[in-house]
Amino acid sequence: MKPRVICWFKRDLRVQDHPALALAATLGEVLPLYIMEPQMWRQSDASGRHYAFVRECLATLRRDLAALGLPLVVRVGEACGVLEESRANHAITHLVSHEETGNAWSFRRDIAVGTWARSKGLDWREVPQRGVTRKMRGRDRWKAGRDHFVSKAQVDPPQGATAIDARGAAVPVAALMGLSDCCPGRQKGGRDRAEKALQSFLHTRGRTYVRAMSTPLEGAYACSRISPHLAFGTLSIREAVQAVDRARAGGAPHGFAGPYRSFSARLAWRDHFTQKLEDEPPLEWRAMHPDYDDLRPRPCDPVLLDAWARGRTGIPFVDACMRSLRATGWLNFRMRSMVMAVASYHLWLDWRETGAVLARYFTDYEPGIHWPQVQMQSGTTGMNTLRIYNPMKQGLDQDPEGIFTRRWVPELRDVPLKHLQNPWGYKGGPVGRSYPAPIVDVAEAARVARDRVWGLRRQTDPQERTKAIVHKHASRARPRSGGRRKAEKPGDTRQMSFDL
Repeated sequence: MKPRVICWFKRDLRVQDHPALALAATLGEVLPLYIMEPQMWRQSDASGRHYAFVRECLATLRRDLAALGLPLVVRVGEACGVLEESRANHAITHLVSHEETGNAWSFRRDIAVGTWARSKGLDWREVPQRGVTRKMRGRDRWKAGRDHFVSKAQVDPPQGATAIDARGAAVPVAALMGLSDCCPGRQKGGRDRAEKALQSFLHTRGRTYVRAMSTPLEGAYACSRISPHLAFGTLSIREAVQAVDRARAGGAPHGFAGPYRSFSARLAWRDHFTQKLEDEPPLEWRAMHPDYDDLRPRPCDPVLLDAWARGRTGIPFVDACMRSLRATGWLNFRMRSMVMAVASYHLWLDWRETGAVLARYFTDYEPGIHWPQVQMQSGTTGMNTLRIYNPMKQGLDQDPEGIFTRRWVPELRDVPLKHLQNPWGYKGGPVGRSYPAPIVDVAEAARVARDRVWGLRRQTDPQERTKAIVHKHASRARPRSGGRRKAEKPGDTRQMSFDL
C-alpha cells in the first residue's frame, strides 16, 4: 500500500512552483488540505479583507488542483483536531507543508502540530518556499543562500498524482467566521489576478515605478500590486524574481531598466525582513531595543487611537491616507511610513496597537515584513535614524495639487489649495464644524517626541548599551525550531519599501 500524504496548504495558495505539493506527490497518495481555523481569524491582526482575499485564492487553487486530479479538501476547525481526524480516517502516514514565518499565533500553532505529529509517529516535512533559512548560524551566508534559492528552477505542478478520496466543507462566508470589513476597493485574490498584475507591471505599468512609488495618487497604478499575492502565496517569490530576470535579459524596454533594478531589490528586501522575524519571533510583541519596550503608555489612549484609525485626526493628509487605506486595503510605502510615524511620535501611541490596526487594514499584510517595519518607523530599534515626518509638508510634496486629499477628505473640497494641508488657518472653513480641529499641535508634538526618544538614547553609553542589548535578546528570545540569528542585510535601510 502506498504511503498516504496530507499536503497542508497555508500561505501558499497555488500549484505552480509549489515544492511541498510536488514532494507530497512523490511520496504517495495525496490529500490536498486547507484548514479554515476560526481561532486564527480571531487574532488582532486578522480582518475580513484578508478572509475575502483568501476565499478568492482558494477558488483558483481548487480549480488548478482539480486539473491535476487532486480535489481540494477544505475543513473548518483547529489544526491539530482536523489533522488528527484526517489521519485516523484516511490512514495518513506523512504530512507535508511549506515552512511558514507567520505571526505569534501561527508559530504556536505549528509547535502544537509538531508535538501532535511526533506523538502519532507521523512524518512532517516542512519545505522552504522563499529565501528564508531556518536555524541560521550567522549572517554572512544569508544573501548567497537566498540568491541560490530564487535562481533554482521552478517546480512543475505534479502530473499523474493519485488523490485520496475525502470530503471537505464549503468555505464559510465571512459572517459565519465572525468577520465583517467594508473594503470596497480591495484587491481581489486568485492566481489569475496574480499573473496579470505581475505581467502588466513588467511590461506596461512599471515604467514610472521609481518616481511614482512615493506618491499616493500615482503609486496605486505604477507599483506592481503583487504584494498580497506574495503574502498569501498565489505567486511565489521565485516566480516573481525570475520573471523580472527574464524581462531584463530580454532587453528592458525604454524606461524600464531602473524600475527592474529597483523592483528586484525590493523583492530581496521582502526575504531579508522576513528572515528577521524568523530569527527573532519576539519582534512582534517586544521592542527590538529592550529599553524602548515601555516607551509609550499601554493601553493606548482610545480617543487618539480611534481618531487616527478612522482618519479623523484633523491633519488632512494623514486622514486622507488612513481613509484611503481603510477603503482600498493599500497605501504606497512612503505613506505607510508616515501614518505609522505620526501615530508613534505625534500621537505617542504604542506600536503594538497601531501596528495591529494597520495589519488589519493592509490586504497585503505579511508578518515578517510588517512588524520589523512598524518598529523601525516607531523608533524602538535603538539604532535607526528617527523618521518624524511633517505630515503637512508630506501633503504638499506628495499631493501638490490636492487631488488625493480632496478625494478622501471631501469636507475640505472647497478649501483653497494654499490652506488645504493646514485648514485651521482658513477663516470660515469647515474646521470645527464638518471637519475636526487637529487633535495635537503637530510641531509641538514632534518636538516633545524627539526630546523623549533622544533623551532615552543619551542615558547610556552606546557601546555598553549595545553589549547589554545583545545579551538581553540572547537570553529572552524564543527561537523557532532551534536557535536562529540575524540575517545579513542586503543594503541600505533607507531604501526600504514593501508594498511593491
